[in-house]
Amino acid sequence: MTTQDILKRAKSCCGALAAADTQQKNRALHAMADALLANIPHILQANEMDMAAARNTLSESMLDRLALTPQRIEAMAEGIRQVAQLPDPVGNVLREVQRPNGLHIERRSVPMGVVAIIYESRPNVTSDAAALAVKSGNACVLRSGKDAFRSANAIVNILQLGLMQAGLPGELVQLVQDTSRESARELMTAVGYVDLLIPRGGAGLIRNCVENARVPCIQTGTGICHIYVDKAADQSKALNILENAKTSRPSVCNAMEVCLVHRDIAHEFLPKLHQRLVLDRKQPVQLRLDSTAAGIIPGTPASDADFDTEFLDYIWLWQLWTARSRPFRTSHSIPPDTARPSLPKTSKLPTPLPKLWTVLLCMSTALPGSQTAVSLA
Repeated sequence: MTTQDILKRAKSCCGALAAADTQQKNRALHAMADALLANIPHILQANEMDMAAARNTLSESMLDRLALTPQRIEAMAEGIRQVAQLPDPVGNVLREVQRPNGLHIERRSVPMGVVAIIYESRPNVTSDAAALAVKSGNACVLRSGKDAFRSANAIVNILQLGLMQAGLPGELVQLVQDTSRESARELMTAVGYVDLLIPRGGAGLIRNCVENARVPCIQTGTGICHIYVDKAADQSKALNILENAKTSRPSVCNAMEVCLVHRDIAHEFLPKLHQRLVLDRKQPVQLRLDSTAAGIIPGTPASDADFDTEFLDYIWLWQLWTARSRPFRTSHSIPPDTARPSLPKTSKLPTPLPKLWTVLLCMSTALPGSQTAVSLA
């Protein structure tokens, strides 16, 4: 099936989901989760084919992003069930105005229609995106990276079974079958078929979509996640948080990449962190240090490029925070005694994240950027 055919089918059936009530959407989500659990062997078989094809071309960290296990599939199903438990964002009254002439005006959140999502080599994004789209009343057209195509295709086929069991069209969730760049270009220029385009991936993909899309496009950020350790922090708790945030699964986009530490505790805290993440680990974390941190613990001097790198590996950038330093190189500053666990590396602060992720796919809302980094301060 061509990309154009997929878009036409999604457009033709999106009204059925927009008209569905909360109970029907939730039934569909639970049926989708049940279908995943009932077809774990089939998904794993498809994923093993992807893994076999990618072993000689992808790094170990990228292979970890691609790999599925029964536990990861169970977590995907649980994620869908959690979305089902969220309040329905459709129909929420965002603003009310009573005019002097008696006219009552409301602004309500409504489904966008067809949401196209371009992503790379994480198969679990397939179910995440589909669940959010269904909850918010939108059809979704997914376009995965070629490395994850077999896995994503198996997952989509199974999610479609769940939708149909709940009495909804399976075409509400579809996967583009063409993994070439041409299919991405088709989504970017599908005026009249794609109501919203969301690129989820590296900086190159996002820049390409923002610069070339003719349909509405949400610009997200690359995952360069920060943790800041304040001088008043509980250091034992901080060590546990830092180790988990960096080493539990460094290949995912929300793994920490930059650690920022207040200079007043640097001589006490940095040796503890070096002991925990380097000396005590079978697979030590490689440290990239700014000039001040490098005078306290051993590591590799950080280059300018390190501040803009999503390592996706056991590599961590550390920087010391002072009231005069500007570790994020942005137009905003942070008081030296303020703890901020995650900050964007964008030119301006993002729109605050709504309580419901599903609201992000409804009109009158905006998706914030999500860039972060790690440094010592």
